[in-house]
Parts: sequence; structure tokens; C-alpha cells
Amino acid sequence: MKKILIVEDNQIVANVYRNKFAVEGYETEVALDGESGLQLMRKFKPDLMLLDLMLPQMSGVDVIKSVRNEADFAKLPIIVFSNTYLTNLIQDAWKAGANKCLSKASCSPKDILEIVRTTIGDSYVRTGETTIEKKKPDVAGSTPPPAAAAGAADAKAQAGDVRTEFIEGLPATLSAIRANMMALVKANGQVDQLKSIYDLYRRIHALTGNAALAGFNLIAKMADSLEALLKELYEKPKNVNQSTIRTVAAAVDFLGFLFERGVQSEKQEVPSASILVVDDEPISRRAIIYALEKAHLTSTNVEDPASALKLLEEKNFDLIFLDVDMPGMTGYELCAKIRNMPQFKKTPVVFVTALSDFDARTHSMMAGGNDFIAKPFLFIELTVKALIHVLRAKLQAGRW
Repeated sequence: MKKILIVEDNQIVANVYRNKFAVEGYETEVALDGESGLQLMRKFKPDLMLLDLMLPQMSGVDVIKSVRNEADFAKLPIIVFSNTYLTNLIQDAWKAGANKCLSKASCSPKDILEIVRTTIGDSYVRTGETTIEKKKPDVAGSTPPPAAAAGAADAKAQAGDVRTEFIEGLPATLSAIRANMMALVKANGQVDQLKSIYDLYRRIHALTGNAALAGFNLIAKMADSLEALLKELYEKPKNVNQSTIRTVAAAVDFLGFLFERGVQSEKQEVPSASILVVDDEPISRRAIIYALEKAHLTSTNVEDPASALKLLEEKNFDLIFLDVDMPGMTGYELCAKIRNMPQFKKTPVVFVTALSDFDARTHSMMAGGNDFIAKPFLFIELTVKALIHVLRAKLQAGRW
């Protein structure tokens, strides 16, 4: 019987995976932090480690390094969960010796099971009291062995329980998240501010994993992006400003919207969206495009308002990013013209500008803009903004 060690600080996620592997005949142990994981590894001697990189205190990357430094476990297969947007962390995990890196917001227990089977080359799976060879049936549509069918039924029932518990817990989850957000807004001094950011980050980290397990991918992926932004702010306090805090607050508010509308939507994938970027600065345009690509959102970019207006007459867009200071026509003037076009009266418009004071914000709203983000911006901050506006517009319009 193959052994699997799960190192995961989210007890709900850990239990779901442990039960899933147990049904499939694997011997499984769970550690809730890195230090405990290393101690248990030495006693349990697993055939594979499933590891969350976003652990408190000792990080997942440090766990990998410690594992690789021990001769008995230098070749132990390690599959890691990470945040979709933290590419540097993923690269660090590869360098430290991870065998596979997976997005926690996108993987289901079924996906993980297949990856585990492939990674450790387990050609037999024990289910209940019966050992079943993993191979294709000789006859199409043949009935699976009773133990296998029972295990599948148990797994399906458990998935239903996780989904029900997640939905029932949404009001309490939202209340706790909003309380964390309020503590951040009221924080007095950098120490209190960073503590509030960390507390909110850990809360959103748990939400990402729980939503993915329950099959609510819209919530999981929104939380995934917010988690990455909060981690960036905690690790680099100089990036904490009015713009980033405002983006965090908007994301928390939108999660409340998703808790109501996102669980009702049959479609749980981030929808395709067409985005227009208008900015006369090449570096700024490339930065916006890169941030959008991180969320798998495609965009068209132009460098002047006149070209933008011509393009808008020919094609529909789901979201528009506008610079303010452009030659020939300001972003405010362009936005006013866009609002006079019937097909774009309700299209979200976000200003990207170095002007971040109250007057600039007021002017952007009066011109018909929905939001603005201050330069220089974090890539992940703009990614979060884009996801908020794309998902909200699609859900409100009922077009997806």
C-alpha cells in the first residue's frame, strides 16, 4: 500500500484529500504545518508528499529544501499547491526540487488523484477489501467491481457534503472577511496595518481552497487573485497605499456579490472577455497587457483616443482601460464620447492614471468612469480590478 503525506494548514482541505485517498486505498497522514510535516515524514516514510506552498511560519519552499537535504528523501516525489499568480514562488518551488506545481484554485480531488497515480506509478488501487488493477475494461460499459462502485458513491456523497457545508457557511465566512477588512481600514500605524493584511490574507487563502473543493470556481479564482495581492502587500509594505487598499476593499465587496450570485451560476469558469487598453505610453500599455494575461484575459491595445474611437465603432468590448493624459484628447473626454455610444453605456471603464487625488477620482466618475487605479500599479492589483469588473458585468447582464 502506497503512503501519502499531506502537508496542508487548511483542516477542511486536508480532510477531504485524506478521505479521498483513503477510499482509493492509500495510507495517508496529515500535517498542518511545515515543521510537523518534516517530523512526520521521517516516521511515516511516505511514497509521495502533497504540499501547500502557502504555509504559515515555515513556507512550503523551505519544506522542500529541507526534504531534499535529507538523503533518505532526496528523491521523494513532491506535488505542490500554489497560488496561480505567484509565479516567483512557483519558480522557487521548482528550483528547490518540486516535481509538480498545481494551482490550488483550479484542481479538484479527482485531478489530484490522477496526478498522484501517475507520479508514483501505482498500477494497483485498493478499494475497501478488494484490490483492483487499474486498466481499461475489456468490454465497453462493463460494470465496475462493487467495492469500486461503493468508493465512487462515497466520494460523490462527500463532494455533496463539502458543497453543502460551504454554502451554509458563506454568511459566517463573509462576516469574518468583512471584519478583517474593517480592521485593515481602521489600522493605526504600519504594524497594525500589516497584521490586518496578514489576517485577511490567511482568511482568503482558506477561502480559495474551500471554494475549489466545493466546485465554486468563480469564487476560488477571485479569491486566488486577492490572496496574491494581499501576500504582495504583506511582503512589500511600501506598496500599501490608498489605491491598493481601495482595490482590496472592492475585491472583498465583490466576493459578497459572488457569494450570492456566483453559487447560483451553472457556469463556473472565468468567461472569455474582450478588453480595450488605450494608453500613449508603450511601457504602461505592456504592463497592463501583462497583468491581464495573468488572468488569461485577452486585450486589444491602441495608443491614441482617435484610434480607440474608430475601433469601438467596429467591435464590442467587455472592459476598457483608459489613460488620462493623452495627446489630442484626455481620457475623461474619451470616456464621455464612449458613454454616448449606445453599445457602451454600461461597459466598465477603468482609468489608469498617475493622478490619484480626490479631484482626479471625482473627475473620473463625472466623466462616466467606473473605477481608477493609480500609477505605478502592481500587476496583480490591475489583475484583481479586471476580474472584478469582467465577472460582475457578465453576471449582472446574464450573458454567461
